[in-house]
Amino acid sequence: MDETDLYLLTELEKGLPLVHHPYAVIGERLGIEEEEVIRRIRSMKKRGVIRRFRARINQRSLGIVANALVGWEICGTDADTAGLALALMPGVSHCYRRGAVPHLWKYTHYTVHHGWSEEQVLLEVEMIAQKTGFSTYIVLFSTDEYKRSPHVTMQDLVAGQ
Repeated sequence: MDETDLYLLTELEKGLPLVHHPYAVIGERLGIEEEEVIRRIRSMKKRGVIRRFRARINQRSLGIVANALVGWEICGTDADTAGLALALMPGVSHCYRRGAVPHLWKYTHYTVHHGWSEEQVLLEVEMIAQKTGFSTYIVLFSTDEYKRSPHVTMQDLVAGQ
């Protein structure tokens, strides 16, 4: 990686400009051609420097205002099998497993749901409980959304050199 790659990563973290040729705009900022921007992105992707390239959507501006974390108590079932069953359910955007905290917190599996209303999400969770047989769960709706950003930015890395 060279200095241009570092500056390119910094530009990409800001998001793509909403224009017909976003890579041309980024290239203009960096003093390189659109084709060079694309070539560098492909190279960094191939080398594993860039793992994913995706859009981040402001759900609330689209009316998706019911966001919930659901904790599931899984008893008497293989944890991996339970996790896969939950992950494959409609409406589950994320699924993961954590250890229970004895005498404090019995939930070991978690799913994340997004919907147009709390009622919609609750119906979805009830359907999952019926289909999987996992009947003990807790639904935690978010009340605020905080800015989502990478833990470490390219500017942090460059400043640390």
